[in-house]
Amino acid sequence: MSRELEWWLRLAAVPRLGSQAVSKIISRYPPHKLDEMEDIELAALGLKPAQIQALRQPDFSIIDKCLTWASAPGRHIISLTDSRYPYLLKQISGAPPLLFVDGDPHILSLPQLAMVGSRHASNDGLSLAHAFAKELAAHDVVVTSGLALGIDGRAHRGALDGKGKTIAVLGSGLEKIYPARHRQLSDDIRENGALVSELWPWSPPKPAFFPRRNRIISGLSTGVLVVEAAMKSGSLITARLALEQGRDVFALPGSIHNPHAKGSNGLIKQGAFLVESVDEMLEQVGALAGCAINHQLEVAQAQVLQEELPFPELLANVGNEARCVDVLAEICDEPVHEIMMQLLELELQGLVTAVPGGYVRTRRG
Repeated sequence: MSRELEWWLRLAAVPRLGSQAVSKIISRYPPHKLDEMEDIELAALGLKPAQIQALRQPDFSIIDKCLTWASAPGRHIISLTDSRYPYLLKQISGAPPLLFVDGDPHILSLPQLAMVGSRHASNDGLSLAHAFAKELAAHDVVVTSGLALGIDGRAHRGALDGKGKTIAVLGSGLEKIYPARHRQLSDDIRENGALVSELWPWSPPKPAFFPRRNRIISGLSTGVLVVEAAMKSGSLITARLALEQGRDVFALPGSIHNPHAKGSNGLIKQGAFLVESVDEMLEQVGALAGCAINHQLEVAQAQVLQEELPFPELLANVGNEARCVDVLAEICDEPVHEIMMQLLELELQGLVTAVPGGYVRTRRG
């Protein structure tokens, strides 16, 4: 177990410490650096006395259970600073500090579209969800949904039938598949995609977990397609979150006599993109997928370029917010004097610059 992962798990185990608070903390210090800080310094980061105590004396049984879970083949714990953490999800407000993944974690960064809808969908809605997902998968678009009954399940199955990949984001831990009748479906997804949750693996499903789950579904995706949705439904929450995250929202029109289509029809009235055919959907998603692919290429090119630059590990840990020499030395596991020499060379090359509080990367860097 790496020291860094242990401290990520410690942070995640602190009671009533939300994802936004965690993001604020780690933007200033790597998690393991908290071990060296005084209580007054931790309090300045917003931690209350009980939270500081929980951080210093964590329930190691939780950490051990997580690590035991992750030791099985195909299971992964991915932190915000892990290179496998999906770029799009990292950009949302309140991105989950940890992701528990059962399956292929690299699929999380592929171009994907979320498909959501009613648990009590009509036969037409179920058929359309399956057909759209199947064709999207055939065009190498990953289909992301929430493993729920109805539209979600049919979307996952359609992607699998199209010989494609699909991602299921759960409102429970990955050891507590919900609903139970989708256990076989979850096994198939695990083999041809990934199951994802921000919750401890043994967490049972709770009503409060599902709205939180929805922000991950939309955050992973370049857009969200609502197939059928009632006026008050989790699918509309996902659509709203998608808009807040800057994603596109699509909707299939439904019968005015179908109560489970009133929500999706309402989205169209509010400006969601109306989809009438698979070809039309593929045209729109193709453009979105192309943008995502281009981003992945840009990231890969940046990584290659970074490897050609001097001291790539140090440079990778100098960002837009000032980091002091001591913190950089701790992260890179190098003596302070060595880090200072490397920073001097990077500064002479115009890759970093000294500012009050430490160093930041320049535009060229």
